[in-house]
Amino acid sequence: MIPSGLMSFPLTPFTPDDEVNTGVFADHIEDQLAHGPAALFVACGTGEYSSLSAPEYAEIVRHAVRVVAGRVPVFAGAGGGLGNAKAAVAAASDAGADGILLLPPYLVGGTEDGYLAYVESAARAGRLPVLVYRRGLARIAVSTALRLLSVPQVAGIKEGNGDLDLMARMVTAVRTSGHPRAETFAFLNGLPTAEVSAGACRAIGIRDYSSAVLCFAPDIARAFHTALTTGDTATTGRLLAEFYLPLTELRDQVPGYAVSLVKAGARLRALDVGHVRAPLVDASPDHVDQLRDLLDRGRSALANIPGAGARSTVAVGS
Repeated sequence: MIPSGLMSFPLTPFTPDDEVNTGVFADHIEDQLAHGPAALFVACGTGEYSSLSAPEYAEIVRHAVRVVAGRVPVFAGAGGGLGNAKAAVAAASDAGADGILLLPPYLVGGTEDGYLAYVESAARAGRLPVLVYRRGLARIAVSTALRLLSVPQVAGIKEGNGDLDLMARMVTAVRTSGHPRAETFAFLNGLPTAEVSAGACRAIGIRDYSSAVLCFAPDIARAFHTALTTGDTATTGRLLAEFYLPLTELRDQVPGYAVSLVKAGARLRALDVGHVRAPLVDASPDHVDQLRDLLDRGRSALANIPGAGARSTVAVGS
């Protein structure tokens, strides 16, 4: 079963010479663990999976498994062309990861049958549970989601396209299918800046989500998640207005800022995660200043809500 709660998607730090910085990566993982994520997903979108060589990928997954040492499950990204996806699944399995987030195939789309075959083939390359990321070219219809129930290694679906009407129908169809895995099949919200859609997703039965903000403002991310799960709409509403919605507007100004701004935010916390790799571009100095101001606004909003800061320390819940 997939763990339930707030999911962490750590960054991949690079040195000035463009090498993976395992020392900073270990510090980053420990910092994430201190804020109580339900699981860590390494070398995924925020971790710049698409820019990593096969040896770098294996090194990152092995290092994450060693640092975490069983404290939470470690999932690893895999995807792109089928050959690369299968190689990544096998490497993550050998490295001791607990699961796979299967990212979309590279460049080419296909039919529902073709994508199902992609998932099945990639999953067979290892021995790990697989979460299928419904995003970009990986467009899964309701009928395909029902067929995924019969692929034993597929443990759930992470939604990244934002089609909440379709997802509501998909969740309902799976839960009422009568399949032995109907109740345990996982659904995760994987939209960029997932807190913005977290309330809507929760209303249709998708309770868990990944938070990029956890990488650079864990106090804000944790406070929002706690407020969401306890029905504290005053805190979620204030944080959406003062921090998350303006952050989304800033993120949308430049392609790739869903990663670049997260790295910039981590550097503002004195974590030397380095640059992003091309074709991504680092956040401009002006946008970094705007991000710094948004962080101040978010924390001021928290400070002005009685008890919100204290409630942010509540343990992860569903």
